[in-house]
Amino acid sequence: MAAIPESGPGEWARYWQYAELPDLDLLRARYVRHTFPRHSHEGYVFGTITRGVEDVGLPGGTVHAGPGTVVMINPEVPHTARAGVPEGWVYATLYPSSQVINDIAADTTSLRGTVGFAETSVVDPYAARLIGEVHRAAEEGNALAADTVLRVMVTRLLGRCGSALPVRAPRSAGARDAARARAVLEGRMAAPPTLEALAAELGTSPFALLRAFKKQYGMPPHAWLTDARVRAARRMLDAGTAPAEAAAEVGFTDQPHLNRHFTRIVGVPPGAYQRERARTYKTGPDLPR
Repeated sequence: MAAIPESGPGEWARYWQYAELPDLDLLRARYVRHTFPRHSHEGYVFGTITRGVEDVGLPGGTVHAGPGTVVMINPEVPHTARAGVPEGWVYATLYPSSQVINDIAADTTSLRGTVGFAETSVVDPYAARLIGEVHRAAEEGNALAADTVLRVMVTRLLGRCGSALPVRAPRSAGARDAARARAVLEGRMAAPPTLEALAAELGTSPFALLRAFKKQYGMPPHAWLTDARVRAARRMLDAGTAPAEAAAEVGFTDQPHLNRHFTRIVGVPPGAYQRERARTYKTGPDLPR
């Protein structure tokens, strides 16, 4: 179990990957004081609360998720999360890749293209229980059960609120500038330009670029860059890179700087994340229930 440092009493978290399902990340945690800043994921998010309330801030408003609710977040949708009640929340979350969800949709539905979910949350105690069963099967080393239950859960939710995601082409000049700015930041992650220099390079003004970037990606360039740095650091940690080396490579000033942002966005510190990812589980861990 990986504890969150400098957090409230009783907080714990485990973020891991079951070796038999490499395209699925899993998180179980209890948070009280911990808050997730605005960030997004390359794949999908399916989360369910077992105790307490989680407030999830999404573009359409805040979801107050309690037991029996399933929160569904499509790829690249910016969101925040924090406790909705003083005692915090306990939850189980699945992070399947886009390939996993689209393969299931192609096998079980008539949806084609990149699929998504038209609702951000549904009250569905059965689907919520299935999320917990995926965790339990993975923790027990039961790959057949974990894979089967995951597919049943996803198929159920696709049937209730699945849809084809629209293709977002950068048609306006502002959208094109935002896409170009993103490419620059991705290419110069360790030494990014100032907003003024970036705007000048793209032939626009700082505030016009700021407005266009927030409209296109749901967060300002500096917040997007922090999220992108954490994603890049995760890939390096997965490959066995030491946290201090990953911090320098992606542009954080030092390892504590990486630790702070990584923990806020991922939910566990980079060292604990890497240790969990490096292990193969055949028996269940000693986690609070």
